[in-house]
Amino acid sequence: MIKKHRALFKVDIEPITSVLLILSTIFALYMCNSPYKYLYDNFFYDTYIINNFNLHSFVNDFLMSIFFLLAGLEIKEEVLYGSLSSFKKASFPVIASIGGVIMPAVIFTYFNLNTNYINGICIPISTDIAFSMGIYFLFSKYLNPSIKMFLLSLAVVDDLVSIILIGTVYSSKINLSFFILAFICLIVIYIGNKVFKVESIFFYLLIGLFLWYFIHLSGIHSTLSGILLAISIPTTSYKRKYSISHYIRKFFNIFNNFIIIPLFAFANTGVSIDSSLNLSKYPTIFLGIYLGLLIGKPLGIMLFTYISNLVGLSKKPKELNWTSIFIVSLISSIGFTMSIFVSEVAYIDNIELIGISRLCILISSLTSIILSSLCIKTFKELHII
Repeated sequence: MIKKHRALFKVDIEPITSVLLILSTIFALYMCNSPYKYLYDNFFYDTYIINNFNLHSFVNDFLMSIFFLLAGLEIKEEVLYGSLSSFKKASFPVIASIGGVIMPAVIFTYFNLNTNYINGICIPISTDIAFSMGIYFLFSKYLNPSIKMFLLSLAVVDDLVSIILIGTVYSSKINLSFFILAFICLIVIYIGNKVFKVESIFFYLLIGLFLWYFIHLSGIHSTLSGILLAISIPTTSYKRKYSISHYIRKFFNIFNNFIIIPLFAFANTGVSIDSSLNLSKYPTIFLGIYLGLLIGKPLGIMLFTYISNLVGLSKKPKELNWTSIFIVSLISSIGFTMSIFVSEVAYIDNIELIGISRLCILISSLTSIILSSLCIKTFKELHII
């Protein structure tokens, strides 16, 4: 009976997280388009934890590293023991992600190739993993449960590609010394795991904290540390009843769902809808971002997965039909917070272009959410998902 109640509680957490995510977004949009905008800006941008590290950076760089750690551990479990345990199965979401990156970039390039705005090519390639999973959890009772792992894997790989591109395309200053120190941290974790078979949560989290710190100082986006730590943490138990991976996921689960995800949404969805912003002045940016996300993402995911499955390069999971994959491709076109972050980096010296990009991202993400919701309801009524 106790186990049954625990299982029910675990299932009920995720829909609540989705509701908190939506409420956080609405509240952020309200504050940033009201007389209280200064409170929002002061709270996130003028509240410093240490020098040059404000509360907004703490949420995006540190707390989201924990989010990626948990997502990485969940995917790792599936790769080793679950639905992604063979190469062809594991390659399916990876290929989907590659398609979801290439096609939006092609569409943006088509509209902006010979313009001064081509630097924004990486804006429409990103999937907002928090919002995507939020939409899934909101409609989970209508969807095949297997969609979750496919969507999570796709979104994590997608964001990993985005992080790598941010670190290469937009970063000109990579500090090699701190990068080497981060690599040493990974070696220490690996030796602790494989050689000494350490089963101390404190050990992995402490070295993981140093890993985060050195990656942050190296100039690479620090959320990458969450993925690297997830890869290094043991998923089998040497002496304990459960693995370190299990205990870490259990320890951070409530904090991640009730604090990190809603706070991330609140910190990043405060978009000011300025009446002075004129989309008609920048039609190529609007079309590149809007069509890149709304058309490029689903088209790339569907095209690449279908062809790779057809030629035998990857294997579509038996439990998923092509309608379910299409639903995932629509949900993946929500590029909200990650796309906003990329726009700030891409157009760092032009406040007007950042404002225009934010507005385009907001419009395309809202369109994606509406389309995804309508398709889920419609396909469910037709009994084809």
